Amino acid sequence: MSLWILFTLAAAIMQTLRFMLQKQLRGAGLSTGGATFSRFLFAAPVACALSSLALFVTGADLPSPGLAFWTWVALGGIAQIAATFLTVALFTLRNFAVGVTFTKTETVQVALFSAVLLGEAVNATGWAAIAIGLAGVLMMSRGGEAGARLFGRPVLYGLFAGGLFGLSAIGYRGATLELMPLPFFLRALLALAAATVLQTLVMSVWLFWREPGELSRVVERWRRTVLVGLTGMAGSLGWFTAFSLQNAAYVRALGQIEIVFTMLASVLVFRERLMGREVLGIALVVLSMLLIVLSFG
Repeated sequence: MSLWILFTLAAAIMQTLRFMLQKQLRGAGLSTGGATFSRFLFAAPVACALSSLALFVTGADLPSPGLAFWTWVALGGIAQIAATFLTVALFTLRNFAVGVTFTKTETVQVALFSAVLLGEAVNATGWAAIAIGLAGVLMMSRGGEAGARLFGRPVLYGLFAGGLFGLSAIGYRGATLELMPLPFFLRALLALAAATVLQTLVMSVWLFWREPGELSRVVERWRRTVLVGLTGMAGSLGWFTAFSLQNAAYVRALGQIEIVFTMLASVLVFRERLMGREVLGIALVVLSMLLIVLSFG
């Protein structure tokens, strides 16, 4: 099995754990912004430390990337902040599994962004897998209540979050490509360190300006927020490494396996019930994932 597949599966597991922790932070006295900030605060120093260690072990020189690298990092980092903010807010509108599923429309969006911004087109098999996965997402796009609207706030939040996650993936893929010919894992670590430092600075300024006191509340709850940062950093490292090895569209399409992990968390941890069509939608997502693995593994 290809390395990018293994890193993607590991990233999906860690991202599910991080979303579970962030959902619980909403009940710990933190705002949506605070819960989002916890994703980056503790990840940045760990990513920087790992990057320094990797440079020391490999004996590689610290690169001096140009404007293109920092542009890709800024695109990926800021888009991810906005997408994470929307996803955390989404948890208050629908149940855990369906809420995260709305963001999976990113697979189509990232394929388009990849072709336009990076010139990396998706082949016919990839589009088939993406289409099957999207069909699964649409199976879950109506609320369970009578008269639920197809395009209410939850769907709009999910669609925008998916698009922003897609731009984030393209930004990070572009950043890792700018660091070639360094080894793929070192490229992933350096790009991750740059992105998390940028995100920490941006979110610090935002919270200081818009939510006075929230920065201290995040730090005061470090025993819970640090787990969000560490799981988020581990997940991001998996995504960055996969992006350094493969077209971002294929990585994100395979990453839909996260839906299965999310479903398990929803039922077993949060005791939330899934409707029959939601389970069918998840099955279609799994089918699309299997197509990706069999075709590109």
